[in-house]
Amino acid sequence: QMELVESGGGTVQPGGSLTLSCAVSKYDETTYYMGWFRQAPGKEREGVAAIDTRWGLQFRADSAKLRFTISQNSADRTLYLQMTSLKPEDTATYYCAAKSGHPSDALNPGEYDVWGRGTQVTVSP
Repeated sequence: QMELVESGGGTVQPGGSLTLSCAVSKYDETTYYMGWFRQAPGKEREGVAAIDTRWGLQFRADSAKLRFTISQNSADRTLYLQMTSLKPEDTATYYCAAKSGHPSDALNPGEYDVWGRGTQVTVSP
């Protein structure tokens, strides 16, 4: 089965930047969408950004627009999330996920089949 491993998390000050990476192994050619999701303590997991891996079409949550960029390396399938102007409310565990076929909602975590273990992002003065 496809495997996803996130990296790049850490602690940054408000206004700072981080780039998360998601290394992909055993890539499944039926994967049409990949995405980044996050979960803060006591909150539900939510979609941050997703990408149609065939056409590059991107989807971003309102909280991510103008600040976060999702991209994928077509050669090795590594998924990235560039985050700028980070805020304390961005503090969460960030997960990479993949989906076979078309989702009805690209930012709905319930639609995704394969998950990484997550990487922690903390935004604090």
